[in-house]
Formats: sequence, structure tokens, C-alpha cells
Amino acid sequence: MIIQSMELENFRNYHSLKLELDKGTNIFYGDNAQGKTNILEALYLSGTTRSHKGSKDRDIIYFGEQESHLRTCVEKRDVLYQIDMHLRKNKTKGIAINGVPIRKASQLFGILNFVFFSPEDLSIIKQGPSERRRFLDMELCQLDRVYLHELAQYNKIVVQRNKLLKDLYFRPELSDTLDIWDQQLCQYGQKLILSREAFIEKLNEIIVEIHSHLSGGRERLQVVYERDVSMEDLGQALIRNRERDLKLKTTTTGPHRDDLLFLTDGIDIRKFGSQGQQRTAALSLKLSEIELVKKITGDTPVLLLDDVLSELDHNRQNYLLDRIYDIQTIITCTGLDEFISRRFSVNRVFRVTEGAVTYEDGKNF
Repeated sequence: MIIQSMELENFRNYHSLKLELDKGTNIFYGDNAQGKTNILEALYLSGTTRSHKGSKDRDIIYFGEQESHLRTCVEKRDVLYQIDMHLRKNKTKGIAINGVPIRKASQLFGILNFVFFSPEDLSIIKQGPSERRRFLDMELCQLDRVYLHELAQYNKIVVQRNKLLKDLYFRPELSDTLDIWDQQLCQYGQKLILSREAFIEKLNEIIVEIHSHLSGGRERLQVVYERDVSMEDLGQALIRNRERDLKLKTTTTGPHRDDLLFLTDGIDIRKFGSQGQQRTAALSLKLSEIELVKKITGDTPVLLLDDVLSELDHNRQNYLLDRIYDIQTIITCTGLDEFISRRFSVNRVFRVTEGAVTYEDGKNF
């Protein structure tokens, strides 16, 4: 899949912007806080309906404006798609594909697949469980529309159940309805667990080789899905922990409390690994995403690298750049020296200055 072009209107710090992207490597460079990451955010939003930062629509719209528009043209297997997205401060976003409005955001999924890599991702191993669950859910939602629906339903049920747990303090007569929410939470929770298990199994088939290359053959990495509770025991666990839930007024059991464990030769590197081991594992994880998308969809994802090369040493830079030669890549950085010195192949270069983007032709890398 290839993103051919993008147009932005009143998005973040861009009043108006039109971009023509190359099918190879595209670099956006400039000083910090000029708007480079905003371009990556717009691209990611156009394919997934959500910001990689978790930002709400009203916070993305240009200051002082009420609406924002994005138009993205995509080529996938010789078929052209035009994705139009309309963000409004006080209403849900509107989306159209080839001029036809869609009712559900899930209808958009599958046209574009992204792998987003930022400096924060290098800390995903040592951060809290919520960041690792976020990685898991974001990738699965792109690859599986059913999972997207099941996750949305599960999250709604958790919210409603938590509200009931609070209301029961004042209205104990509602206690019978708790069984209904438990049944639904169990129904969708079991489906999430099953999908996550299958995903981690596929991930491990890929990540071992990649990590072995990155570590010079010294380490073997395994990703373990740490379930808060097994699929079979979820229903009983909700009953066992009900008193605790009522006391804390929140749902303490379920896949919303799952985590990922990273083992190198049996050692939990979340707790006992060096910073170098943790960063290498994180890079292995992101590179495995690329191969996993190829394997599951039969197509290449679009890679978004947000100022991440400066965070990697020379060997990791080389390995990363060697692995992405055949996919469309959009890179942000503060300078071009590292590309010039290494004679890395760059197809298109843009300079970003205070919300203005200039195409620079004639660069010889």
C-alpha cells in the first residue's frame, strides 16, 4: 500500500497543507516544535480514526477554528482510495471513502496499515502495563475489524459496570443487574483473550530471529502474554472478586488488566534487563510489527518514524534502515547529516518551518 498524497485544513498548526509523497523514503526535517510530528499524526489518524497520542478531535483542530479536514489518497493493490475525514469540536467525526460516507469507523480499517515508531516506544518495555496493552490493542485493531468491535464493546461494559458499582452504594436494589454486566463482560472478555493469544503466538514466530540479529546472536527473546485471568476462569473470577470490586467501586478482574512479559534467556527484562536490552527488545517489537502485517495482510504497511533514529546507536540504525528498504517510510528528524554521511537512499525531502512545509529537490544522498 502507498499513500500518494495528503491535504490538511485547520489541523494542529497547519491552516492549509498539500503533500505529494514518494512510494519510498520521505523525510521531514526541521527544528523541534515546528509541526513534523503533526504530519505523522494526521497520516495515522486518516487510516485508524484515532491519534497515536490519544488526543481528542477537539484538541487537534487549529486553535480558534471549529472544524478540520483531512484528505488522503491511497493506492492499494492497483485500487485507488480517497479517504476524507471531517473533525468537528462538538460532534463525532465524519468519514467518507471515495465520496461515500461510512457509518462505522471499522469500515475504514484494512485500507491502510501503519507501524508507528517514536522515541517513547523505546521505553515500552519498562513502562507500565497500560502502554503494553495499548501496543497490543492498536495493532490488533488495525489487523482485525472483529477485534476492534469486541474491544469497544468490552470497554463500554467495563465503564457501565464500574458506574453500577458506584451506584450500588446508594441504590442496593440494583444489585441483581450486576450479574447481567458480568455475563456480557465475560462474553467479550473471553474473545479478547483468545485474539490476544493468537497474536502473541504469531509475534513470537517472527521476533526471535529479529532479536537474535540485533543482539549479535547473544540473546533469545520471548514475548509472554500475561493474562490477568484465563479465558476459562474469567466468569468465576468475577464472582470471587465481587466483594473487592464493590469495596473499591471498580472492576479489578479482566483483560483490561493484562500485560506482556519480555524474557531473554528466561530473565524478565522489564525488571532486570539493562537499558540497552530493553531498547533492543523494543526495536525488535516494532520491526516484528512490520513483518506481522506483511504476513497477515499480504501487503506492506506504511512506516512512520518520529525522530527515532537519533535515539539509536549506529548498529541499530543500520539494522532498522536495512529492514525497511521495500516499504513506504515517512521519517521526521532535526537534520540530514546522518543520511548524507551514510549515503542512505532518500526519495523525497521536505523542510518544516513553523507550520510551513517546503519540498527540497535536487538532494544527493
